[in-house]
Parts: sequence; C-alpha cells; structure tokens
Amino acid sequence: MAGISTHILNASLGQPACQVLVKLRQEINHQYILLDQQFTDADGRIPVFKIESFIQANYQLIFEVADYFQTLHVDSFYPRVCIDFKVADIQQHYHVPLLISPFSYSTYRGS
Repeated sequence: MAGISTHILNASLGQPACQVLVKLRQEINHQYILLDQQFTDADGRIPVFKIESFIQANYQLIFEVADYFQTLHVDSFYPRVCIDFKVADIQQHYHVPLLISPFSYSTYRGS
C-alpha cells in the first residue's frame, strides 16, 4: 500500500520510543503545510499517515523528542528531529525510521 509510515527506536535503550508526537508536512511553493500529526504507538510506530492527496513532492517528518526524553528523566541535545525526503513514485510506500539517543540520531529509507 502506498503512503508514508515511520517508527522510532531509542538506540540507547534498545526499545521503541512510544508517545512521541510526529508531524508530517508537504512542501508546496517552497512552504510546508501540515498534513497529519500523530503519536507513536506502544511499538514506537505510526503505521500510516493520513494523506488526502499523495503526490510527488518533498515531505518532512518532524519528531518532537524533547518531551519523550523528559519523561525518561534524560537530558538530550535535540528538542526535535526534522527529516526531509522526496517522494518520487506515489505507487511506492515510504517508510522513514528514526534511531535516536540523547545526543545523536540516524535515519534511513526502510521497507
């Protein structure tokens, strides 16, 4: 099924990051508009973002991680993580995972 999904793994704990607010935005005329926002589930996942019109465009996922680390009573460097990516083929599914720790993060295109 085509669309966009994500999940977050806290690499320092080896556990999913649950209850993290993630916003999905789409770039239109050099400005980003909010399409959807959801909290990650108990497995750190958002299985599908609600998108009315999935088109070829630049998209952005914004992971609001500050509150997550505060609930763990852990100091962290990044209050949020923004990942910009391009959807070139609307027939494909785009899974964009995030691996976080208090002072680093990484991402990749998943399957």
